[in-house]
Amino acid sequence: MENNKIPASEMLILNQLVTLTEQGIASRILAKTSGGNLTLFAFDKGQALSEHSAPFDALVMVLEGKLALTIGGKQIYAVPGSIVLMPANIPHALEAIQVTRMLLVMLRETKVTSNSLD
Repeated sequence: MENNKIPASEMLILNQLVTLTEQGIASRILAKTSGGNLTLFAFDKGQALSEHSAPFDALVMVLEGKLALTIGGKQIYAVPGSIVLMPANIPHALEAIQVTRMLLVMLRETKVTSNSLD
C-alpha cells in the first residue's frame, strides 16, 4: 500500500487495518489530500493524547470501545457509532476508557483565489 494509503476499489475491514499495541497507541493514515486526511487509531485501555489544539476542525468517529474527550474544558464520552467535532484552535485531549479504535478526519480549509476583475 503506497504511502500507507489504502488500495482503491477494495473492501477492507477497518478494525483489521491497525494493530493494537499493548500499553500503546497505533495509527495508520488511510487517505491524505491537501484538504485533509483520514487516520485510523487503536488505543489500549488507559492510553491518552494530552491536551493540544490544531488549526483546523477534526472529527472523531468511534468504531470500538469508549473514549473520554475533553474539548475546551468540557468532557464528553464517545462510543461506537458516535461522531464528535473538535473545532479548530480549541484545546482538546482524549483517553481510552476501554480498548478503542477510532477514525480521525482532519478537515483542512483550502485557500480560494479569486480570478474576478471586480
